[in-house]
Amino acid sequence: MNIPIYQIDAFSNRVFAGNPAAVCPLEEWLEDSVLQAIAQENNLSETAFFVTEENGYHIRWFTPVAEVDLCGHATLATAFVIFNYLEPSLSEVNFTSRSGRLTVVRENELLSMDFPSQPPLPCEAPKELVNGLRKEPLEVLYSEDYFVLFSSEKQIRELNPDMGMLKKLDLRGVIVTAKGNKVDFVSRFFAPKFGIDEDPVTGSAHCALTPYWANKLKKKNLHAHQVSQRGGELFCKDCGDRVKISGRAVKFMEGIIAINS
Repeated sequence: MNIPIYQIDAFSNRVFAGNPAAVCPLEEWLEDSVLQAIAQENNLSETAFFVTEENGYHIRWFTPVAEVDLCGHATLATAFVIFNYLEPSLSEVNFTSRSGRLTVVRENELLSMDFPSQPPLPCEAPKELVNGLRKEPLEVLYSEDYFVLFSSEKQIRELNPDMGMLKKLDLRGVIVTAKGNKVDFVSRFFAPKFGIDEDPVTGSAHCALTPYWANKLKKKNLHAHQVSQRGGELFCKDCGDRVKISGRAVKFMEGIIAINS
């Protein structure tokens, strides 16, 4: 059995930056154990699989250790593959997923994703969170992840978390964020529980970051950087119960997965 595979650097206009995702078009769904094994073999933060449906595509996302409900950069990467290699006449792609209906629109050089808004809510800071980050935060909230506010971009860049401690947390991961020096806000994302110590660029985290900073800065359109080692650039818009997350993407690799059955 041969399966096409693309490796796409999402939220970047050049290779070796942004967040690499594997994208695998399928003719039909394979056993979950096979999908998970492929994702583990790829050893990227996410592998996206998708099959054609009547009104678009059904998409699923796997880390090296588990399936997840939502992934931004791998959705962007999948749309990039469809727009550029599978159906270049399209200007809009619709996906069904575990997080409902998702849409990606091609807008010149940007791909814009329509995702659900997940405004974070206040919570008590678990001791594992504070000890794991090794720095006292200004504020702790939660959505799908713990959402941790610091006072400066410098603090965000200098964080060196204890991943073993963060792995004990009950939520998916940890978003850390602060107001940016040259952009509206910066962030980083840690998810050791899902086999990703630090995710280079996390589209789904911006479902929480966008409404938070839109309210904080009193503006709807936001320019963001995720300041991981690879780094990534995002353009976000608060649309009420939805968020628009836009970025660029570029192909690094194209090939075939060969599975002997």
